[in-house]
Amino acid sequence: MRDLKKRHTPLQRSVAIVVIYLCAGWLWITFSDAVAEAWISDTRMLSRIQTWKGLLFVLVTGGVLFAVLLAQFRKDCNLIKLQQDQREALRQQERQLAVLMDNLPGMAYRCRFDEHWTVLFASEGCQDLTGYAPDELLDNRVTSYASLIDAESTDAVSRAVEASVAKDEPFSVEYALRRKDGQTIWVWERGRCIDDDGELVLEGIVLDISDRKALEEELSELATHDPLTGLNNRREMTHLLEEEVARATRYGREVAFLWIDFDHFKDINDSFGHAAGDAVLKNVSHLLVDGIRTVDSVGRFGGEEFVILLPEMGVEEAREAAERLRQRVHETPIPLDTGETVPLTISIGIAVFPQHGRSPEALCAAADKAMYRAKQSGRNCVVMASAPAEAQNS
Repeated sequence: MRDLKKRHTPLQRSVAIVVIYLCAGWLWITFSDAVAEAWISDTRMLSRIQTWKGLLFVLVTGGVLFAVLLAQFRKDCNLIKLQQDQREALRQQERQLAVLMDNLPGMAYRCRFDEHWTVLFASEGCQDLTGYAPDELLDNRVTSYASLIDAESTDAVSRAVEASVAKDEPFSVEYALRRKDGQTIWVWERGRCIDDDGELVLEGIVLDISDRKALEEELSELATHDPLTGLNNRREMTHLLEEEVARATRYGREVAFLWIDFDHFKDINDSFGHAAGDAVLKNVSHLLVDGIRTVDSVGRFGGEEFVILLPEMGVEEAREAAERLRQRVHETPIPLDTGETVPLTISIGIAVFPQHGRSPEALCAAADKAMYRAKQSGRNCVVMASAPAEAQNS
């Protein structure tokens, strides 16, 4: 391209050729006539020589002109072919880019770095991603892209992009996006800011990651909740107990911990099957949740063992709460998936911080032992943990 710019214009080249031709003709005529007149005195011979000299000049200049034009035409043909090849290569690249853009799982974009994220270009994937055709987002004709970003995500997205622009680095952000049909999806955007003739623009891609987000939420749920009952699992309840014990230690408060086990639960599995046992676990878990305060936490430690964490509750209050739960389960026939109901009772052990233990492990151990004493006492009862001195030594 630089070489093309350095070429002279056709007018300049034509004038140069004419000037060279005139100069060559003038020099030839002047000097050849002088030489012929100096050598030949016979006028008739001189006239013939001048005739042949003129013919020679025409032949020589014609040959030179032919060679120059031939070389020039070849260069022009090569240049035209080069330009055609470049145009074809460019068209091929444009076709490949169009195919790539149209087959992206999301949307490729180019937008201004302004408050509206004014779209200058959007691939056909825009329709599937946002519900809007690309033309509807161009120059904010129907709506701006910024208005599609969930309000809770707007500030975080802006800060992330501004930080990357300041560092001249690519950015990656995840945020919720509201589609044209009102559905909210999660997207991942990767892009970079460039300077386009003094104007800052963003270029990148936006992909739908709703399925991945749903999987992450499901995995997060499984990491902290029991898949059968939906209650907190052993790991999460242990974490909550540690937090409550630390808080109670700091502020000098009490914390009650209940350990619950179903009585004769094996008989239900043997008589009605494990599916019926699962139904009992789920229905009893609902009874326990409905029978406690909103600040309390219920969890399944495994099998038919459940625990309940009661913040800021002392011995007598914990005993009353446990008794209400025992009576609630005892008086409620538990429905099965078959439509039948079965009677059920529970045994509950209680441990209270700091009376029965000053650590999460000590409270768990004290409540577990109390539950086993409730089993040994005939089941369907509530037993408080051992006396403080005995618990401290255990």
